[in-house]
Amino acid sequence: MNDLPPLSDADRSRYARHLVLPEVGEIGQRRLKAARVLVVGAGGLGSPVALYLAAAGVGCLGVVDFDVVEASNLQRQVLHGTAALGRPKVDSAAERLTDLNPAIEVRRHTVRLDRDTAPAIVADYDLVVDGSDNFPTRYLLNDVCALLRRPYIYGAIYRFEGQVSVFWAGRGPCYRCLFREPPPPELVPTCAEGGVLGVLPGIIGSWQALEALKLVLGVGEPLIGRLAIFDGLAGRWREVRVPRAADCPLCGTNPTIPALTDLVDYEAFCGAPIPVAPVGSS
Repeated sequence: MNDLPPLSDADRSRYARHLVLPEVGEIGQRRLKAARVLVVGAGGLGSPVALYLAAAGVGCLGVVDFDVVEASNLQRQVLHGTAALGRPKVDSAAERLTDLNPAIEVRRHTVRLDRDTAPAIVADYDLVVDGSDNFPTRYLLNDVCALLRRPYIYGAIYRFEGQVSVFWAGRGPCYRCLFREPPPPELVPTCAEGGVLGVLPGIIGSWQALEALKLVLGVGEPLIGRLAIFDGLAGRWREVRVPRAADCPLCGTNPTIPALTDLVDYEAFCGAPIPVAPVGSS
């Protein structure tokens, strides 16, 4: 543990409530300080993810987003305020996160992730939290993370419903074990058409942040091989078991996507989570 960064007096004061937790303590807080987490999307899901990881003391946060802040974002994207309208989201996010915790490093990635840009960015981080709202990005991140053996923390929202899971090829299934290929664009409602209750990404994104912290700390039972599904109107969670698929094109026995050079860029479209077909519930 000597290679972990030490805690300063300021750190001990800031993270006092963490340090008294047996599951965290000084070693856990030092692990958080050493961690590098990539947050993809500075929107509805990325907002609570980034805020809570920054507050928790994750030492390096990368934020990926190529969009600018619009008025319609402010109903749910709590990283940003009215003064940020028209500004790049990564700039608005970096300023808010640095204000929340000046001791952390925030890296700005104002790029569109594709098969050329994603591998180099993901390779610099320990794990990836996906706050995107489209299938091409989800599949790309899943594929890159699987090939680089990085944990991929998935979250998706639509109207009053949300989903969370952890996909980690080599230790469990990947996203393609559950959803083999993206659905046809015409079958997927757009974000603008379907809508989303503003508080919902706060619920789902907070759980994504929790999963990230558990992985860094090495505590608890991560959502590997399990998909948590939230019905906000009913106020209920249910869980679906996700087994690793032997015929998965990415992490199966005979993969058809065996290397980073075989990554696929899908035509971009905005969409909701694919309806889950029960594969065995707990």
